[in-house]
Amino acid sequence: MYLGLAALILHLVLVQPNHPAALSWKTPLLFPLELPVILLALMALGRGRFTLWLRAGLVGALLLIAVLKTADFAMFTALARGFNPVADLPLIEAGLRLATGAVGPFLTGAGVIAALIAVALVAVALWWATGVWASLRFGRGPTRLAAVSAILFAGLATAEIGDTMGRWTVPASIPGTAFTARIGVERTLMVRNTLEDLRAFSIAAAQDPFAGRAGLLDAIDRDVLIVFVESYGRASLETPLYAETHRPTLLRSQARLRDLGLSMRSGLLRAPTRGGQSWLSHATFANGLWITNQTSYGAALASGRKTLFHIAADAGFRTAAVMPQITLDWPEAAFMGFETVLAAKDLGYEGLPFNWVTMPDQFTFAAMDRLLQTSEGDRPLFTQMALGSSHAPWLPVPELVPWDAIGNGEIFSPMAEAGDPPDVVWRDRDRVRDQYRQAVDYALRVVFDYAARRAADAPLIFVVGDHQAAGFVALDERPDVPIHVIGPDHLIARTADWGWSDGLLPAKEAAPRAMNDMRNLILETFSKPRPKGSSS
Repeated sequence: MYLGLAALILHLVLVQPNHPAALSWKTPLLFPLELPVILLALMALGRGRFTLWLRAGLVGALLLIAVLKTADFAMFTALARGFNPVADLPLIEAGLRLATGAVGPFLTGAGVIAALIAVALVAVALWWATGVWASLRFGRGPTRLAAVSAILFAGLATAEIGDTMGRWTVPASIPGTAFTARIGVERTLMVRNTLEDLRAFSIAAAQDPFAGRAGLLDAIDRDVLIVFVESYGRASLETPLYAETHRPTLLRSQARLRDLGLSMRSGLLRAPTRGGQSWLSHATFANGLWITNQTSYGAALASGRKTLFHIAADAGFRTAAVMPQITLDWPEAAFMGFETVLAAKDLGYEGLPFNWVTMPDQFTFAAMDRLLQTSEGDRPLFTQMALGSSHAPWLPVPELVPWDAIGNGEIFSPMAEAGDPPDVVWRDRDRVRDQYRQAVDYALRVVFDYAARRAADAPLIFVVGDHQAAGFVALDERPDVPIHVIGPDHLIARTADWGWSDGLLPAKEAAPRAMNDMRNLILETFSKPRPKGSSS
């Protein structure tokens, strides 16, 4: 009985899935090829100090891989990719802060404690299970030699069959789903490859075709505003649940802006992240480098490569970042080229927060104008704004109010207390999706209402989705996001060669550009032509 229970514990740890698509009632019925190797090794090596070291190493390895599989499962669910042990450790703190905002500090703390207890219980169970099988012994001499030989052959068979089985049993669309031994190997290779990529990234960051070039951005004769709309992805255009709401909003806004004399073009970008980590998209857009994780993000900032905002400052613009979701120190801002940073505490919001979201998007726009539209000389603004109202948990959803009634934001407080709390709504995925639909629609209505308000002295506005929502919400696994450029005709006409559609609806057949193309595309389009024969 004990042997069977011990084998079952090892079996369950070995077949633990690392991807949501691999989780089904069939999962416990899988046969882990590593199991016979482990059991034979425990029996063949007998008792003694060496066996204790073997058990300790085995338990440590299995426990580490179980934790990595759990991290993989969470990352595939939230961000549609596996967990990178080098690049993703900083996300733990961000995840805890998001959970605290969504379900409160008590439930978040309880979840952390439960997770630590679960890890400890798994470690105890593995130690007991390996001890049960290590208590069985083969005889000495030829019997033990035969057993050791069997282990070697079993190991070879596991490696070969595992590789073959992995190729035809694991869907190509589910990277990282594999046998437990292969999970460990994959993560080892991932760490090595990440470090190699960083070295290559540093070289690429130093190779800037616009370094030292004169006349950059001199074709722009007004303010520039780059607005990142949180969780606004291609799903808003093509997933029926969302498109039935968002496409009419885009069409109504398009007609209104045209009546006010503004021009528009829209396309699709391929974002470097899905489900979260908005700052990777912000940095990719500004740096012109493909930044997919925290490690490459840090490398990009430290590379010395000039962002759009450095170059804009050199061209005579006042650069600013309006970041309502920044509530802690943001040392990275010093490397992004912002002259002014308006974080949450700087925007003057005195209303209640909307759970994790600090303030409604409409207040953020009003605060930006109040704080930045000053009489400071004749320098136009070049501003990045990262909106927050369409960030998870997507409730409550604010309502638009008259702009002249916004004041210090207290008008929004009753809205912040409306409806069910996140821990109730998030029990039902259909309700989560409906909240997401409403939140994105609110964000879009605010953005285009602001553009209409500024039509008389229209800035050049880039409206960009930062990433798709998590797959279970977006119902679309593609990394594509819409981008709209809005402004006076003489500037929008310069984008005619970009291949984008007229208006606010990208063509369905439009090929997405990589988001890191945007920096160089903007610089080339809105700058003086390079002198003939010049290499810089």
